[in-house]
Amino acid sequence: MQTSLSRTQVTRKNVIRTKGGVVAAQNSRAAQIGAAVLAAGGNAMDAATAVSFAIGVLEPWMSGPAGGGAMMVWDAASGKAHAVTYAMRAPVELNPADYPLSGAGKNSDLFPWEAVVDDRNIMGATAVAVPGVIDGIGQAHARWGTMPWAELLAPAIKLAKEGLPVDWYAALVIAGATRELAKDPDAAALFLEDGQWPMINGWTSLSDKRVDMSGYAPSLTELAEQGYRTFYEGDLAQALVKDVRAKGGSLSMQDLRDYRATIADPLSFKRGDATFYVTPHLTAGPTMRQAFEALPEIGKGQPDADAYTGYAKALRHAYQQRLENMGDDGEVPKAPGCTTHFSVVDRHGNMVSMTQTLLSLFGSKVVSPSTGFLLNNGIMWFDPVQGKPNSLQPGRQCLMNVCPALGEQGERRFAIGASGGRKIVSAVAQLSSFIVDSGMDIEGAFHQPRLDMSAADVIIADDSLPADTIAELNKVARTVTTRRTVWPFAFACPAGVMREGDLNSGCTEIMSPWGDAVTEENSHDFA
Repeated sequence: MQTSLSRTQVTRKNVIRTKGGVVAAQNSRAAQIGAAVLAAGGNAMDAATAVSFAIGVLEPWMSGPAGGGAMMVWDAASGKAHAVTYAMRAPVELNPADYPLSGAGKNSDLFPWEAVVDDRNIMGATAVAVPGVIDGIGQAHARWGTMPWAELLAPAIKLAKEGLPVDWYAALVIAGATRELAKDPDAAALFLEDGQWPMINGWTSLSDKRVDMSGYAPSLTELAEQGYRTFYEGDLAQALVKDVRAKGGSLSMQDLRDYRATIADPLSFKRGDATFYVTPHLTAGPTMRQAFEALPEIGKGQPDADAYTGYAKALRHAYQQRLENMGDDGEVPKAPGCTTHFSVVDRHGNMVSMTQTLLSLFGSKVVSPSTGFLLNNGIMWFDPVQGKPNSLQPGRQCLMNVCPALGEQGERRFAIGASGGRKIVSAVAQLSSFIVDSGMDIEGAFHQPRLDMSAADVIIADDSLPADTIAELNKVARTVTTRRTVWPFAFACPAGVMREGDLNSGCTEIMSPWGDAVTEENSHDFA
């Protein structure tokens, strides 16, 4: 692929090893908040709770209270892993007949479903599914957290009152969705300026332009004061339902009252002397296991051409199994997914690997004016054509591509995950193999080139891979090379932490301009 990007520029992220805790997140300020919780005596779940809410303010287009996801938890005291799943669901009052096919071919977003009239399954309140994030993090905090719930939400409330700083990256993200955001008056009022994306002076570092997130603060305050179930049963729930239904959606109080995240045993599997723990059922955890079952032995040291062709074949097999058996009828990586991932390890060895999402970038492109929440478009996860494993039906759980994972091998344990839609499992599987097969640490794994197999008939390969590796990959399938860049992310956007003995470390996608791993020693006051 021809590109004008520099061929001599080198991008790296510094990895610090510490006996203190580490938070690796897609947003540096959110990571600082989580690390400060650790420094104040909180554990990994306390930090994850604070990060979950803070990052919903700092990356509102990626995730937030009105989304869904999953997490893996390692409880060091018991030596056990737990899977927490808080997937979105189709509303019980949803009528599939309200999503007629337009006959215009495939839609243009994350999934090649048959197009629906007015894109009702992609944008607008008709695309909103039942959110799960708040119940998931609420249940997990109640079980494993140690610090007061309200104290952990305080940083997010403060951030909402201050507003979201608009730097070049935030302006770029908003600009990419301006046309769709303009269709909802509340979304336009929140993110746009006179119908256009917020402009910043590119020649100065003194700009203090902000997105006014103050409408978010009262809702977060209500959650802090009344507890997480107020999102599903209290005044906040009623306000959310009223807003969604006023804009044409089918979300009901019954949907919210009945919603419960699940805490269960994880799916576990072996790879030599290593053990993995991933989320089961309708996530990408089973797909990751299938990839490792098909992956041949990989030797220690730098992965060679045989290793990369092994990754390509194993991942292609796993994706095919997913399509045939799990009802995911062919998501393709054409549009940016709206997901964030963060991983936490504390000084005691507890770990959290957490993924939360609105699905598409900016979700449904609709804002609930009463709550300030940007709403998900989880209905797009379903095939609008009936009679298939993943067909749109009321009350059905969404099939997610999230893949938070834990791994252990000898004295090493790690927690990783990624954002990036269907690209996620390719990234998490390769990073895991780099660690357990090639013997890399978290720094080496995150700087190692990767490939993506989310389009079954095409391999997307990092153009820094050797020519002989690219030649061998072309024997497996047509291979297209591309650069690891700031935007878009060609190979998903991972974040991970590692514990070896009593030393912790962490890293995020090296090309992410906001992502960072922050140690508790380097955190700032989160109050």
